[in-house]
Amino acid sequence: MKKFDYVLQDANGIHARPAGLLVTEAKKYESKVTVRKDGKESPADSIIGLMGLGAKKGDRLQVEVSGPDEEKAAADLELFFREKM
Repeated sequence: MKKFDYVLQDANGIHARPAGLLVTEAKKYESKVTVRKDGKESPADSIIGLMGLGAKKGDRLQVEVSGPDEEKAAADLELFFREKM
């Protein structure tokens, strides 16, 4: 299992566009990806779940990656977050 934290930079938080991009990215991997914020959690392949986190700019997200390709998935997703979220 791999984990990383990320402080959300997108001025609008996690809304439909970045949630959709994250779903597409997460589905590239066999590993299960979970995003947590303030005790709530969502699978990264659920656009509704991600938007339901209510994440705003400045919120700290915890991302957990578990599965056969977790090393690559976690590294790629951490880069994705920095570039797109």
